[in-house]
Amino acid sequence: MAPELFDGTDAIDQFAFDQTDGANSKLKKHWESYFTEEDVSKLASYGINAIRIPVGFWAYDNKDTPYLKGADEYLDRAVQWARNNDMKVWVDLHGAPGSQNGFDHSGHEGAVHWQTPENLDRTISVLKEISRKYGSNKYADTVTGIELVNEPVPWEPNEFRITEEWARRAYAEVRGVMENKNVHIIMQDGFEGSYRWINVVKDVIEDLNEDPSQHHSDFAIDSHLYQLFKPEDMAMDQPQHIANACNWRYNFEAARNSHVPVYLGEWSGATKVCVNTDDTTTAGETCDTDGCQCIATTPVEEWNDLVIHQVRRYVEAQLDVWEAHTRGWFYWNFKGTGAWGFMNGIEKGFIPNPVTSRKYSGQCDPPLY
Repeated sequence: MAPELFDGTDAIDQFAFDQTDGANSKLKKHWESYFTEEDVSKLASYGINAIRIPVGFWAYDNKDTPYLKGADEYLDRAVQWARNNDMKVWVDLHGAPGSQNGFDHSGHEGAVHWQTPENLDRTISVLKEISRKYGSNKYADTVTGIELVNEPVPWEPNEFRITEEWARRAYAEVRGVMENKNVHIIMQDGFEGSYRWINVVKDVIEDLNEDPSQHHSDFAIDSHLYQLFKPEDMAMDQPQHIANACNWRYNFEAARNSHVPVYLGEWSGATKVCVNTDDTTTAGETCDTDGCQCIATTPVEEWNDLVIHQVRRYVEAQLDVWEAHTRGWFYWNFKGTGAWGFMNGIEKGFIPNPVTSRKYSGQCDPPLY
């Protein structure tokens, strides 16, 4: 997210970075400047009414780890900035003890050791600390969600069954320490789709002795959808990406019919597509024809009007699906390179401003519901 922070080091993640010379002062400088109240005010002006803020477990418990503490202070500032701008906040546990997925954004790239009894318990302990604070009535006007863990992988050495069991227990323990029972407790679907979580949510509601058809469950599922990482994604042109985005509406049908709230917690405008001067598109990250530009590799500052047009069509198709078929959405990320950056999108015009406006309405007609 901030590659310049790693300049002069061999670090590939925060686990390694926090052990490098001067890491503490560099982190503080980063925390002071990367995300500011001015950014929150800008987001509010674009029509954004909520922000999802990731935080690592080490912000609260770094015992026997090389991680540096201090991020919790800046999370607290961000929550206040959101309040000042009449925005809502989800607090997202993005990095769990032992790493829930082995990705760099968990804090530690490599082996996955999350599903040991000690690490699962430690994760809940951190969540309870977060929830006692942000689930109090003091924050009831701003904090509307606590996300239990981000993207726990379902493959070995993790077991999806254990993730399900842990989510049930984590929900109960987290809800038990919250003063404000209206806060949503969110579970990321672990790349399994929201439909795989229907029975877990039903079990939770039954434990509360509530009727799911009459109850707006405070246990919600978070899905993340991208078209970038699989071979079939990389083989599509932009019209195929748009059609695929429209078909994502069917992903939420089973959960909707079972009264399970689903949010789209991560998505972006990024695809691996090149745009030709005649407005046709081809799959890939390189092209040889004069005037051709590629979404993934051409710097966003150099994008021509045709690239902006193609990315905006894809963005608007997704927005239409999220607005019609989920409870809400969060773009990944507010600041990033190319089509990963929401601010880039507003400035270049590939994201509508305000976000409710459309240039290409009706791309996913007829609606499912």
